[in-house]
Amino acid sequence: MAFVDRQTLFPQGMTLGYFFRFQNRAMECVAAGALVSTGIIAMPGLAAPLNPEIKVGIEQRFGQQPKDRLVLQAQPGDRLTLKFWTSGKPVTAVVEKLQVDIAQEPLSAPREDERLVISTHRSYESAETSAKQWRAKGYEVEIAQPENWQVWAKRDRYDSTVSRLLLQEDLKSKGLTTSYIDRKTLTARPTLSWEINGYRYNRRELEITAAQNVIQVGNQSFGGRLRFQPNAYGSYTLVNQVPVETYLRGVVPHEIGSQAPETAVQAQTILARTYALRNLRRFKVDGYELCATTQCQVYEGLSGATPVSDRAIATTTGQVLTYGNELIDALYSSTTGGVTAAFEDVWEGTPRPYLKAKIDAYPNRIWDLNTRNLSEEKTFRAFIGLQKGFNEDGWDYLRWKVAAPLKQVNQNLREFLKKQQHPLTAFSTIQNLQVVERSRSGRVQRLRVTTDLGAIDLAKDEILRAFEAPNSLLFYVEPVADAKNPKVLGGFTFVGGGLGHAVGLSQAGSYALSKQGWSAAKILSFYYPNTSLQPLSSTMAFWKDTALSPSPSIQQAKTEGEEGFQIFGWKFPKLGLGSILEWFQSLTA
Repeated sequence: MAFVDRQTLFPQGMTLGYFFRFQNRAMECVAAGALVSTGIIAMPGLAAPLNPEIKVGIEQRFGQQPKDRLVLQAQPGDRLTLKFWTSGKPVTAVVEKLQVDIAQEPLSAPREDERLVISTHRSYESAETSAKQWRAKGYEVEIAQPENWQVWAKRDRYDSTVSRLLLQEDLKSKGLTTSYIDRKTLTARPTLSWEINGYRYNRRELEITAAQNVIQVGNQSFGGRLRFQPNAYGSYTLVNQVPVETYLRGVVPHEIGSQAPETAVQAQTILARTYALRNLRRFKVDGYELCATTQCQVYEGLSGATPVSDRAIATTTGQVLTYGNELIDALYSSTTGGVTAAFEDVWEGTPRPYLKAKIDAYPNRIWDLNTRNLSEEKTFRAFIGLQKGFNEDGWDYLRWKVAAPLKQVNQNLREFLKKQQHPLTAFSTIQNLQVVERSRSGRVQRLRVTTDLGAIDLAKDEILRAFEAPNSLLFYVEPVADAKNPKVLGGFTFVGGGLGHAVGLSQAGSYALSKQGWSAAKILSFYYPNTSLQPLSSTMAFWKDTALSPSPSIQQAKTEGEEGFQIFGWKFPKLGLGSILEWFQSLTA
């Protein structure tokens, strides 16, 4: 059974697959695309459902540690075919088993590896919104995930130390003081290393296929093909190129859990398919499309596939959820705490008309958000006081209470600020936590953190990145006196509900609705109103890029008292970035 730390809850939130063991394992040697389609709304005479191939990073940062090692193996009776390059010519080799290690290749001279980090985020959704805002101002940026999600100045545009320093100064003039240059001095670079017939090969790329389309990696099996390729962080990613319907065999049982009733599994399958195809842009900077962790959807290949989940995949083959002929943002999480969150309650960005706050209860009319929304503190606390009457009745995270010692919250905040290179990083202690704004669904929109050096407001999902204690944004917080000295602050107690972001479907709630006899289509219409369930089509938009207006913090430019700046003794005039670069180039021409 796998668990993740609260701080790493992925954009879908913690999901129920983490709370069950899977006892019924299906055969792992089913070839890619072998599932039979019996689509729930398939029409006679229609062509076979589309089954696009996607690229999933199953080992995202292989080679980050010098002793990293992976063992790949063919199925019994099969062999692995390896393809790589030697002296500019393609080479093919056939083996039953392969061990891939990391070798360090010395550089002829030390080399600086650097990037300008504009912002750091807990989720892809927040990073993408930030990137759109910078693009709207004319800056070229890209999204990366070296650990946390980050927005970088586009490396092929700002390709020298000087251009990055100029950009950083320009950003400071716009009010952004937390960007920084992440710089490392390299004396060697890691390379992939493997041995065949006594000869060791060191290469930067390697493709692996098998006739049965099943390859074992460690103790897991994956359908499709594999490829080792360099990523943006100086290490390598093992990418699984796999048809989406085969991919779902490694996702659905781990997301919804083996105990889920049938139509809840079908609803989860449709969402997992929709989510995957809409989010293929996430790892563009690294040359693949999705990850295999809770930052995307948990994917464990053919290992753990179950008859129940396989049946749901076959029953819903090719079915996706759309709005306006575009795949929806198919977000889901474990538990909502009795009320779902709107998209904009958790992340900045364009509101999704089908992702709105609603009470997660049926048939009970336990609360009316139209007459008693949860933005006021007193009303919110009354709602949190309700323990029964929701679709999630009986689930541990419907309501929770977490005590956080002062030492812990101080450490959490300090680590968060340090990663942001924030000026308050040197604070000694937190003096108070105060919710200053809530959304209609009760989610904390702004949490004011007062320290001995000053105060900082944390917004939306950045609160969960800063503090480990709350399981969601649906909470209130109270100070707790020190046990030995009641006059001294000892910590805080967080009281709330839900686990994860609570946008879209509640997996726990879907269990209850399925047990009431609801179909997958009805469950989805409850959590995603005004959407359409239909077969995947080449005429559908997987994702439409929507332009954003610049945020106020980006629009506000400081103009008084600025007469230019100096770098390495060079004085630069106060001009726009493009003019500065042209001016510098004229000096060095």
